[in-house]
Amino acid sequence: MRFATLSLALLALCACTQRDAGRQSAGAAVSDARSAATPAGDHAFRDAIDAGDFVAHVRELSSDAFAGRGPGTGGEDRTVDYIKSQFARIGLQPGNGEDWFQTVPMAETTADASATLRLKAGGAEQALKYGDDMIVWTRGGRPHVSLKDSPLVFVGYGVDAPERRWNDYDGVDVKGKTVVMLVNDPGFHAGDARLFDGPRMTYYGRWTYKFEEAARKGAAAALIVHDTAGASYGWDVVRNSWSGPQYDLPAEDDPAPRLPVQGWITGEAADALFKAAGQDFAKLRAAANRPGFKAVPLDAAASLELDSATTLKRSRNVLGLLPGSEKPDEAILYMAHWDHLGTHEGEAGDAIYNGAVDNATGVAGILEIAEAFRKAAVPPKRSILFVAVTLEESGLLGSKYYVAHPVVPLDRTVAVINLDALSPVGKARDLTVTGKGSSQLEDLLKTALDGQHRRMVAESNTTAGYYFRSDHFNFAKAGVPALYIGSGSDLLEGGKAAGEAAERDYGEHRYHKPGDQYDAATWKVDGIVQDLEAVYSVGKALADGGQWPNWYEGSPFKAARDAMRPAAPASPSGPAK
Repeated sequence: MRFATLSLALLALCACTQRDAGRQSAGAAVSDARSAATPAGDHAFRDAIDAGDFVAHVRELSSDAFAGRGPGTGGEDRTVDYIKSQFARIGLQPGNGEDWFQTVPMAETTADASATLRLKAGGAEQALKYGDDMIVWTRGGRPHVSLKDSPLVFVGYGVDAPERRWNDYDGVDVKGKTVVMLVNDPGFHAGDARLFDGPRMTYYGRWTYKFEEAARKGAAAALIVHDTAGASYGWDVVRNSWSGPQYDLPAEDDPAPRLPVQGWITGEAADALFKAAGQDFAKLRAAANRPGFKAVPLDAAASLELDSATTLKRSRNVLGLLPGSEKPDEAILYMAHWDHLGTHEGEAGDAIYNGAVDNATGVAGILEIAEAFRKAAVPPKRSILFVAVTLEESGLLGSKYYVAHPVVPLDRTVAVINLDALSPVGKARDLTVTGKGSSQLEDLLKTALDGQHRRMVAESNTTAGYYFRSDHFNFAKAGVPALYIGSGSDLLEGGKAAGEAAERDYGEHRYHKPGDQYDAATWKVDGIVQDLEAVYSVGKALADGGQWPNWYEGSPFKAARDAMRPAAPASPSGPAK
């Protein structure tokens, strides 16, 4: 059912909302943070954004009973049923016509972990072990993929960027060959602000782009050389994230070219490979950072026999709708991904990846914001759509599918606000906007933060490319202004040193590891409550006003927004920056 046809039906729920007059708005009261909460099923939820309510949601979603919220598992069933039940309890309507769910088709592929990648160079052979030296998988859905003496070519960063006058593939034919490439951008490794965006990762630095470009060039396989600084995570994250079941949209839903084999190799394996091939890897890395770099064919070849089990499955986005009282066909979208890494069978110790921070916090956040909007004294004039998407950890697939099949047409989607991995480290003097300087949504956020006596800052690690690593990015590529916030790091208790130490600790010990669990003894969620209040205020301003925010001048996404809304006002609160 098209969104526009829902308008009359939506107004019925608005009338119910108006009867809630007298209840406190979300900005009026926030309870004190509590260190514990009863299970969500027994919890008495408050109308406002509330620390205890937030904790109750996180504890439930990240409990062992949800088995790491793996898509296509029993953990998914429990997760989406919980989110649906909470949307219904709050008083939202099903967000996809008469359905709470949007079915996302997916192909689940699990590579045989006994596979060995054999690299021949200089008369010798390296046998790279799955997990220890390399991780490879296929996106083609074939049960068996074979590489037989596939010639290796070092293609620098694997970038073809005409607007930057940079083409690592210039003058070389890689069809049927295996390309080896570096992670991140030339500017990062060279320390040169004149190259790309210097230390700030561009989309060309992301592994997703590099594999896509290699497929467009016709390569048989692509291998990214891991380095912790360039990737912004250690080898353990590569091993944990890309071993076990991998998910993809079926080819008919995502017809872009795909590689038969793609994966990562360790820096140590690359050093040995290049040395055996008679090359100095350090010198080639340095050469790849200079304009005019030419790809280098290696005196080496790759062989691989990769068996994979592929099953066609379905996962689900969960959608809850609060209709607007005056403009129900225009909507602000709040989003968080519900999925995590599931259970890794066969691992010693704790095998459940609970994903408390990543991203039970985001789901709990949109539930709290939904509660605040639904229980506010005055209903919003525009609709608010709450979407818990699937398959983020597998390449942003749930949001990618939604953008291709939107419930609210994209030209009537006012803005997207994305919550992903909020930090339970206490109140901060700042709030992080990943990709700061992108859109006029930041003008509205600044107003909200001024009221909290806080400031807006960019992400501390711009080299990590976080802007390209969460679900808002699919909306951005389609032109819809998107705001992606993270908790601040200048903590009231301990300042920046304490905030940066907490960020490092999470990255080293809990991110994509079984240790990402709720801990009543250490979690401080009063800062998260402030963050939620701030983005609630942004949505409220948009819902009660008629503005159509846009991207700032110079944004690569502005042209797409201008094309869909040519008559949109220039700015919600002043001239574009």
